[in-house]
Amino acid sequence: MSGKPRLTYLNGRGRMEPIRWLLAAAGVEFEENFLETKEQYEKLIKDGVLMFQQVPLVEIDGMKMVQTRAILSYIAGKYNLYGKDLKERALIDMYVEGIADLMQMILMFPFSPPEAKEKNLDSIKERATNRYFPVFEKVLKQHGQDFLVGNKFSWADVQLIEAILAVEEKVPAVLSGFPQLQTFKIKMSNMPTIKKFLQPGSPRKPPPDDCYVEKVLKVFMK
Repeated sequence: MSGKPRLTYLNGRGRMEPIRWLLAAAGVEFEENFLETKEQYEKLIKDGVLMFQQVPLVEIDGMKMVQTRAILSYIAGKYNLYGKDLKERALIDMYVEGIADLMQMILMFPFSPPEAKEKNLDSIKERATNRYFPVFEKVLKQHGQDFLVGNKFSWADVQLIEAILAVEEKVPAVLSGFPQLQTFKIKMSNMPTIKKFLQPGSPRKPPPDDCYVEKVLKVFMK
């Protein structure tokens, strides 16, 4: 064993992408095992590797971890990205959960039927500009620091920069009314570990296309 975390998922974003982001932001190298067939997935279930018969699966510190939220909170705690006390952790949890709600819409968008895509895209834009991004614009302005919690880089910052870039792929001008978030995006994108992750050839996955949707349906659907 190399000692590097080993990630098992499809070769695409999905529920593994925030995990890749968090590990990369922490400066942690990892290995990936890509599921290509339903048989590979069913073998993991048969072998008892997946506690709830679901991926993502992350093998780290001798554990076979499942459930995205549990994996993320473990990584955040392990690499000191989870605040200095319970109050900071509670703030990080609230911010992360809010961002996750927005990211769920983005996660499901590629699976929309063609006739619903425009409506669903409008929903993403509306939620981002009216519900989620105003919260973080206000937090950054009132907090007066570079980061969302305390004055230290945390899991919440990683989730937010991932969400900003994901929404911008679909709505390029989404930050036009959010000057604090524009500044935040530039600062986060230039942090060395994140800058490296944003370069071509990194483990960051491209936006999901029809081939990815087809692969998801092939591997996971009964």
